[in-house]
Amino acid sequence: MRFWMSALLASSAMTIAAPAAFAQQAADQPAPGDIVVTAQKRAERLQDVPVAVSAISSEGLARQQINDTASLTRAIPSLTFQQGQGSQSNGFRIRGVGSQLFSLGVEASVSTVVDGVVAARATQGFSDFADIERIEVLRGPQGTLFGKNATAGVVSVITAKPSHTLTGSAEATIAEKGEYRVKGTISGPLSPKFAVRLSGYYNDVGGYIRNISTQRDVNGFKSWGVRGKALWDATENLSFLASADYRQSNALCCQSVAVRTVTPAIIALTPGITAGPRNRQISDDQDSFNNEHQTTLSLEGNWNLGASTVTSITAYQNYGNLGNNVVDRIYNPLPVYTGAGTVAQFNQNGGPIALNSFSQELRIGSNGSRDLTYVAGMFYANTSVDRDFLRRQALCSAGTLGQVCAAPIYRSVASHAHNTSESVSAFGQIEYRVVGGLKLIGGARLQHESNAVAGTRYGPAPQYPTDVAIPGFGAVSGYRSAHDTALTGKVGAKYEFNRDAQVYASYTRGYKGYGFNTEAATNFATQAPVLPEYVNAYELGFKGRTRGNLLSYAFAAFLSDYTNLQVLANTGTPDAPAFTQTNAGKSTTKGFEIEGTLRPATGFSIGFGVTYADSSVTANGLSCALQNQTNLLVVAPGATPPANTCYGSGQGLQNIVNGKLPYAPKWRVMAAPRFEHEIPGTGLAGFGQVSVNYQSRQIFDISQDPLLTQKPYAIVDASVGLQDAAKRYTLTVFVRNLFNQNYYSSMAHASLLATPTNAQDLTAYVNKDANRYFGATLGVKF
Repeated sequence: MRFWMSALLASSAMTIAAPAAFAQQAADQPAPGDIVVTAQKRAERLQDVPVAVSAISSEGLARQQINDTASLTRAIPSLTFQQGQGSQSNGFRIRGVGSQLFSLGVEASVSTVVDGVVAARATQGFSDFADIERIEVLRGPQGTLFGKNATAGVVSVITAKPSHTLTGSAEATIAEKGEYRVKGTISGPLSPKFAVRLSGYYNDVGGYIRNISTQRDVNGFKSWGVRGKALWDATENLSFLASADYRQSNALCCQSVAVRTVTPAIIALTPGITAGPRNRQISDDQDSFNNEHQTTLSLEGNWNLGASTVTSITAYQNYGNLGNNVVDRIYNPLPVYTGAGTVAQFNQNGGPIALNSFSQELRIGSNGSRDLTYVAGMFYANTSVDRDFLRRQALCSAGTLGQVCAAPIYRSVASHAHNTSESVSAFGQIEYRVVGGLKLIGGARLQHESNAVAGTRYGPAPQYPTDVAIPGFGAVSGYRSAHDTALTGKVGAKYEFNRDAQVYASYTRGYKGYGFNTEAATNFATQAPVLPEYVNAYELGFKGRTRGNLLSYAFAAFLSDYTNLQVLANTGTPDAPAFTQTNAGKSTTKGFEIEGTLRPATGFSIGFGVTYADSSVTANGLSCALQNQTNLLVVAPGATPPANTCYGSGQGLQNIVNGKLPYAPKWRVMAAPRFEHEIPGTGLAGFGQVSVNYQSRQIFDISQDPLLTQKPYAIVDASVGLQDAAKRYTLTVFVRNLFNQNYYSSMAHASLLATPTNAQDLTAYVNKDANRYFGATLGVKF
């Protein structure tokens, strides 16, 4: 640790002395209308940042009814969202790249940061929005400044700070399908040097999938949260910001619907369900659920030294999750015969998660725009995760289809895993003006990572001693650990033609460390860690705006090559899945992005964005698509199987060459025209906005399964409203998915009776806005 502290002190000494040699250039300071971001951990104009970054204000979020992190995809064409069975298997993708495996012992590929505090695991990154100042989405690897879990990008959420004047706001939304949302904020001073802010929200969003057996609507949720902030301006140059945030969500989530059923036995076992693209009904005797809560405490200190600012962020995170996914998808309070040797009941498949994390960041960054600007610092994090899991199934050897079994055989597995990880790093980045408008960029991060898992698997589960073990899930226990030291960084250059136009080019080396599996399929005694994943990324960009700000725009071309890709392969069977994490080959994403705003007339603007991302994967030993696991190619010992061909025996494998990454459409296009105008003689102004989001075809599984595919589609949202001249009162009426365009957020083969010969039965996850619905929002500010 002495080395890390010495490095930080040396960096601080050099940077504090630097301002004496460099004159501040007032011409580059923010002007009215400039967007200021902290994408490089120091305040800069968005126009000046040599990074592909989108910034969305609180007003922009409200205009598009973006209420949570998952909804951000409506505003950022380069951002896509992967829907899983619960929050622990949800994920973001940027430019087609994101997490390929979701074990709790593995870092995310897209980092979620809230007020400078990095979410320790991806499962924490999906929450409701309240009292947001802005959101910044950084595209491409950001490991130099943000660390190892940012190999694809960063979603940085900045919440509003306490104000020294009394302010407040309240907002209420009501929409079809039983959606009710309220949130409010109040802020103000308690003394000339002390200010506080309190905000909270409550959401009750009804389900939109009907369980015809229980007569309940599912895939809805209830959530609430409260955040308190206290700002103490201890001196003119020293301030402290203490934050406490608590949120909770209880969801009947996430159950998929049958979109195609051809197997007669499944049709007979699910009476009343008509499979099809518009199906919004299920028949289960139990509801899947995903309940979670999180507490985050942080203390941020800022010491303004004039030429630079020293920042310290200390944070503690506690996260808990309890979820269960009902797998069999039929109404069977008691096991029913579904066929000889097939699962008769599969209702228990989940368990609790408990996470605790402490982090400390200390950094120094230059103030203003100078010939030399810099950020240098250290980061430390210690995280522990406990994962418990229970899976139980019943089988029947004989009987009548759909009738209760006379003598079911139960089999089960339970596991407990304790994962600990520690990270310590030193980082720095500078920009130096060489001559005229030319600046050189350089940065590096030296990081040491350690990761360990102690686990025990019980087969059968201890709470069911008369069960038998699920095949392949026998008793085992063990401890495994790994550690690594990596040096990554960034080099580049930018040229500023003037304060409104710049071009930049950069090379970035990114890294994601060792990871372990924490799920029941793990052999805790022998498992090898998934090896570190690296990325070499190249980016060329241009940012500019015309005189009078008629048009502001940003263009970026990118190429990212990933090696030792961390992926998840299913080496089990449909009724006993065994997901194994492994390193497999490489991945490449390349393309371009354009985003901007056109303002052709007063009160009229058009926001737009285009992303083209061609993402491919080359990987050996991945699972085959279910329907391709018949007539497998027999490969002689030592021979190399042909590419993109299923081979082996039992669970077929394939060596994928130039396959497509899942959840990675090539094209995403967004346009959002908005018009505002005063209504003569009323003191009011009216506004209207239309948002169009298009995306091209995408696949949902890395196996390249052509059955699990989403066709191209476009979603059109619209809103109209009124507000007073001071914008204190706003009434908005909105419609989501105006043309009732159906689409899926994920797809899978039906788990019940799923075999290579019965692979045509498909299920899909659908969002609420896969159907048109209307709503209204009333907002008040003072």
